[in-house]
Amino acid sequence: MDLRRLRYFLVLAEELNFTRAAHRLHIAQPALSQQIKALERDIGAPLLERNSRGCRLTAVGEVVAREAGELLAHADVARERIRASVDGRQGQLRLALTRSARGGPVDALLAAFRALHPEVELVVRTGWTSHNITELLAGRLDAAFVRPPLDGEGLECRHIAREELLVAVPAEHPLARARRITRGHIADEPVILWPRENAPGMHDLITRQLWPDRGPRIVREEPDDEQLLLSVAAGIGIAPVPEGRARALRIPGARLKHVTAPTPTVDLALTHLPTGVTPALRGLLSLVGQNDQ
Repeated sequence: MDLRRLRYFLVLAEELNFTRAAHRLHIAQPALSQQIKALERDIGAPLLERNSRGCRLTAVGEVVAREAGELLAHADVARERIRASVDGRQGQLRLALTRSARGGPVDALLAAFRALHPEVELVVRTGWTSHNITELLAGRLDAAFVRPPLDGEGLECRHIAREELLVAVPAEHPLARARRITRGHIADEPVILWPRENAPGMHDLITRQLWPDRGPRIVREEPDDEQLLLSVAAGIGIAPVPEGRARALRIPGARLKHVTAPTPTVDLALTHLPTGVTPALRGLLSLVGQNDQ
């Protein structure tokens, strides 16, 4: 059924006069008459009884006027929801966060997005970079926060932040008293790290920056930064940890140390498939662009 004709009919039902209704609708009276006749043909029954003073609704016309009002109200709501989805103001955004990025710029970015797009449902998970990329490629995510560099996955990658890589040492370790530590200081130290398959690019980047000669002497692998720092506090070894995550966790018994120049760093990025970008994701990407400026 033509919604425009229903709107015309509702105005006419209020005015019960073709001249006044046509004036309100900003159309010619003959055009309004044609639209009402077409609506009556669609419904299969007369909706009006015309007289010298104007017209009055038939019994069917009264039902149509009542039901059309509700139908058009629902149509207006649906139209607004569709428009909001197209504009990125509604819908759903499926995100994954890398475990080492909680706090700092990621939380600030998501808070800004929620403030600007309160009606978008954020579905947020947490996982290692490799797992997040697998989920993204499988279509179960719209975007993921990751630790680059990434192996050639054909993904778009937006830089979010760069942070210093610190080395956590046990509180009783001699290095705990050093203002800064050198690569020579940690060359032979026992190291606690997470499995390389969790984020191969970041793992190799850390190794190249801190143990450029022969790699770290890894004595234990832990699943996340909190477990790394707890193992450090227990005296098992030392561990490299991004500064933001390390300071947010504040594990007693682990001392955070800066490394002498060149300062080791790790990056944080937002990645997504180059095609099928949803309006909600475009809203998040626009915030990332503002963050880079």
